[in-house]
Amino acid sequence: MEDNTIISFAGVGARYDNDPDILTDVSFNISAGSFYFLSGASGAGKTTLLRLIYHLHKPCRGMIKIFSMPTNSMSRDEITEMRHKMAIVFQQYSLLSHISVFDNVALPLRVRGMDEVKIKKLVTKTLEWVGLAKYANANPKSLSGGQQQRVSVARAIIIQPSIMLADEPTGNLDDENASRLMELFIQMNKMFNTTIILATHNSKLIETYKFPIMHIENHRLTFINPKHGVIPTKKVAPKIQNSEYFSDLSKQFNDIGNK
Repeated sequence: MEDNTIISFAGVGARYDNDPDILTDVSFNISAGSFYFLSGASGAGKTTLLRLIYHLHKPCRGMIKIFSMPTNSMSRDEITEMRHKMAIVFQQYSLLSHISVFDNVALPLRVRGMDEVKIKKLVTKTLEWVGLAKYANANPKSLSGGQQQRVSVARAIIIQPSIMLADEPTGNLDDENASRLMELFIQMNKMFNTTIILATHNSKLIETYKFPIMHIENHRLTFINPKHGVIPTKKVAPKIQNSEYFSDLSKQFNDIGNK
């Protein structure tokens, strides 16, 4: 049987300097195309786990494999190649205020050396998808918080990452914008088969959307499946809108990239 594991931790521990462990004996396998919430109290280690996956922090023990490759012994070039298949969305947007919305979204494609004609087509399509086409030439600082977060999602999705890590992306958003952002992530997961780990302390999101949960408590990680009644689900997840458009976007991404 083919192994579909895309992220694997085996006995992983993590700490900063000589401080006590943030994470202890963390072991799990995540399959490609999965969607997980990452929950836990503030300071429990959610960001540390995401940093370990993206190789921004090294474990003090144990083995991490991403795309079936051990990260512990990766060279700098191998790390760069791995990160080209991944994306991170932060709570604080992390947009560059001295360039336009268009240029922020185009940045990861330019880093990869893509032709400007293709970049224009892809950025235009992606901004249409997140509902921000008319703000292409705007400065990010002129946008609302929800709009800025959608720009950061557009910048992440434009590379069609195999893995998306989202660190409290809805933390600064109201309920309406948080739900809209969740819809974008869900469509991305369904249509691009992107593996998504979304860290959140928003219990309303967790109760609304029936995704399995990676929960960190007392330095250890456990898995919870809300469909089995461990976490109450008070609402039915809203129906995804514009899925046909997203499917079309996915096809056009491939068509543009192959030309």
